[in-house]
Amino acid sequence: MREGAVRWLSPAGFFTMRWWEWGPQDGAPVVCVHGLTRSGRDFDVLAGALAAAGRRVICPDLPGRGASDWLPDPMLYQPPAYISALSHLLARIDGPVDWVGTSLGGICGMGIAATPGHPIRRMVLNDVGAFVPQEAMARIREYLGCEPVFRDIRALEAHLRVVHAPFGKLTDAEWRHLAETSARPADGGVALHYDPAIAAPIRSQEAQALDLQPLWDRVTIPVLLIRGAESDLLLRETATTMAAAENVQLAEIPGAGHAPALMDQAQVALVADFLIQ
Repeated sequence: MREGAVRWLSPAGFFTMRWWEWGPQDGAPVVCVHGLTRSGRDFDVLAGALAAAGRRVICPDLPGRGASDWLPDPMLYQPPAYISALSHLLARIDGPVDWVGTSLGGICGMGIAATPGHPIRRMVLNDVGAFVPQEAMARIREYLGCEPVFRDIRALEAHLRVVHAPFGKLTDAEWRHLAETSARPADGGVALHYDPAIAAPIRSQEAQALDLQPLWDRVTIPVLLIRGAESDLLLRETATTMAAAENVQLAEIPGAGHAPALMDQAQVALVADFLIQ
């Protein structure tokens, strides 16, 4: 695993977005973008498998997460800023890429893939689609930015096992890995590795359904749509409607909600087989 960084321009100035990179530098690139409170290290297992098959895999930490800069204006923590940062990364790559996006990472992918001249060849949307119901947005609004400082990694891991139970059935080693890569030092303990201010845009208004249909209607590349069978964010009705398009392949993951962790062998193979086409 290697580390990389790119400077990107926001309305508040230039900031640094960092990423984790796997595989040969001349391999066909795959960009993996994480969910709302997570980081690029969530993709370590998937990235390692894709790298072993010869792919160059780049897993950025979105602004305000992981090793990337926090932003001075909390209201910048919205998809337009994330897409701006990711666009600087895509310009650095300067060629076709495949995209794996979990939740927020999928929303960013849709936003880019809906734009003329985009470089995305194939896209995996992990448990996010054309419509996010109000109930799911209310659930996110309730917990976002409210996590305490934990006394140690073990306490943080116990928290993750509860709030991210919908990731599916993970091994003890996988939960520990997620905990260790989610932590930052804070006040004598550890906190989740994101800026609590990312909650500001969501908390600034009442929870509302998120209609992404105008973006989705402009996505014409091949898409693998992955849905956790128990997901409250990507409803079965939404997924089924999206999968009616000729460019979409739908896969439902039993025993998972929002969002499948893409860590077990079957899920990794599902993604790898789609991207190799």
